[in-house]
Amino acid sequence: VFALIVFACLVGDGYSSQPEDPQLYCIFNHNGDACRYGIGIGVLAFLACIFFFMVDVYFPQISNTTDRKYLVLADLGFSGLWTFLWFIGFCFLTNQWSWTRAEDVYIGADSARAAITFSFFSIFSW
Repeated sequence: VFALIVFACLVGDGYSSQPEDPQLYCIFNHNGDACRYGIGIGVLAFLACIFFFMVDVYFPQISNTTDRKYLVLADLGFSGLWTFLWFIGFCFLTNQWSWTRAEDVYIGADSARAAITFSFFSIFSW
């Protein structure tokens, strides 16, 4: 759920334009990498959650203990990696938001703060 919120906030209000220039830019200090990183880990985390949920549903039907062991280790390893990536994302988004000038953000400030907040929550949920 947190990944969906981060993804939705960045896709919905993460890009803005200035009145005199119709070109879209990322509201995080005009750094497109910040928005792309948040969207990327949000989408991949959501897809991974769906995959591991399906693995959990079919887990009792897997009789081979070696396959079970590898699935559990894959889940554990992926969760550890994604915890680290969410921490990097939180630090990156927070840093870019701190360098963003207030006059550059017409709309989307609440969405940016929500993306930062839920990326922080995602560290603990993973």
